[in-house]
Amino acid sequence: MSCVFCDIVGGRAPASFVVRDELISAFMTLQPTAPGECLVIPNAHIDHFTDVPDAIAAHIMTVAQRIGRRMRAAFRLERVGYLVHGYGVHHAHFIIVPQQGPHHLTSERFARAVDGKVVFDLNLVPVADRQTLDAHARLLQVDASTL
Repeated sequence: MSCVFCDIVGGRAPASFVVRDELISAFMTLQPTAPGECLVIPNAHIDHFTDVPDAIAAHIMTVAQRIGRRMRAAFRLERVGYLVHGYGVHHAHFIIVPQQGPHHLTSERFARAVDGKVVFDLNLVPVADRQTLDAHARLLQVDASTL
């Protein structure tokens, strides 16, 4: 079964990397809900985040904290949120979400009303261009040797 995150780690698919080391990769989200949104994944293919070994999960959190601090400063955010929901790509991923209000973690950008019901649809969020993603990645890069 093909995994786009494994393809990214293996260099077979493009990504705008924030940081990479022997255990994890952090890169910009292709369809960000806000500028700066990125994610941290284990390099090894692990489907469920709860199956990530504790040491790697702790490393993911340390990396996310450092990226989050840079994100907050670079994009002048009120808050930085973290999300692990397990859907989309079946490869564990820890999403770092820029927040300018309480609805940004659930992202009102996904929401629309259909027949009187709120529907969440990823198709409402445009794919960002690579140049913008690369520029945002440069703003958030951290030194992997200090992790």
